[in-house]
Amino acid sequence: MANERIILGIDPGTTIMGFGLIRVVGKNMEFIQLNELILSKYDDHYTKLRVIFDRTIELIETHHPDEIAIEAPFFGKNVQSMLKLGRAQGVAMAAGLSRQIPITEYEPKKIKMAITGNGNASKEQVAKMLQQLLQLKELPKNLDSTDGLAAAVCHHFNSGKTIGAKSYSGWDAFVKANESRIG
Repeated sequence: MANERIILGIDPGTTIMGFGLIRVVGKNMEFIQLNELILSKYDDHYTKLRVIFDRTIELIETHHPDEIAIEAPFFGKNVQSMLKLGRAQGVAMAAGLSRQIPITEYEPKKIKMAITGNGNASKEQVAKMLQQLLQLKELPKNLDSTDGLAAAVCHHFNSGKTIGAKSYSGWDAFVKANESRIG
């Protein structure tokens, strides 16, 4: 097919990781899947990270995404929560980078703005707009999966316009862009 690509969107988390997949043909989006990975059943943080990595690899091997869009962690007041969330995001990114899939990171406000036109939209508003855009019959109980789907749709809407987003095409690009973290 002409200009077909698959985008995997991920909303990383240590309690729930949401994800969604879309197929883009030309300028048209088609819904593939959305779901969530429930991590609260695991007591050990390192087990959660392994499960995130394994599930992300499984999604990559099943759907063969051409690109990954991932929601950047928001800055909260709890440093330990931020650290855990950053690790979850890093593990999901590492899974994509290990398969040489380009990754673009989007701030939560940018995703909300791309979907609803309002950077302060609620999860429910984002989910309802996705339901209309992709003709979803019903929405999931937890909206973490629609947050993952929103990252994928945001990436499609912003294709070619990576202002305010961070992209990495592989380990070398990631390391070069983050040299200040090394050492």
